[in-house]
Amino acid sequence: MNALQRLYWLYRLKGSEYQYLFRPQHPSSTALKEYISLDCETTSLNPDQAELVTIAATKIIDNKIITSQPFHIRLKAPQSLDQGSIKIHHLRHHDLNNGYDEIDGIKALLAFIGNRPLVGYHIRYDKAILDRACKKHLGFPLPNTLIEVSHLYHQRLERLLPNAYFDLSLDTICRHLDLPLQQRHDALQDTITAALIYVRLTHGSQPSPFVAH
Repeated sequence: MNALQRLYWLYRLKGSEYQYLFRPQHPSSTALKEYISLDCETTSLNPDQAELVTIAATKIIDNKIITSQPFHIRLKAPQSLDQGSIKIHHLRHHDLNNGYDEIDGIKALLAFIGNRPLVGYHIRYDKAILDRACKKHLGFPLPNTLIEVSHLYHQRLERLLPNAYFDLSLDTICRHLDLPLQQRHDALQDTITAALIYVRLTHGSQPSPFVAH
């Protein structure tokens, strides 16, 4: 979202409890920088059709990942939950009986993330799904800026080997950066993995241009 769009929503939401989301951030030079690592599980890989199943988020404060206070919710089973999507995230209809209504889940998420930048792996996909849900229930898209960890990783290696091909799969990135590989990928574990990659690339040493196999 560019500055003009942010200004538009800032004025359109005048008097709304959500107006603060569109205010620009002006952190002081001494303030700790806060980010949100985010991941969603959905019923499809098509952002125009997918519906939310779970949402997870983890705070990153400066170079620390706050795993003790995560956000992780399940939503009630959407209509598009079928056998194909169950094979991906292993959540069946009865596993979601006590899930949040989508509107309540979105409101809880906004209270957790605020207007902090969102970090993730394929984060634009997650934001597209959340934008659609936010517009449906609240009338506005998410204002948060995005940080894609695979692009960040590619930028770091591009400095060392310009125009080379790099495998940007999540497992390869983790192996290269000597980060733990998760045996099972669920939304919460994937937020932690993306947060680890972000902290490693922004606060760690420059990665080697060669990937260990």
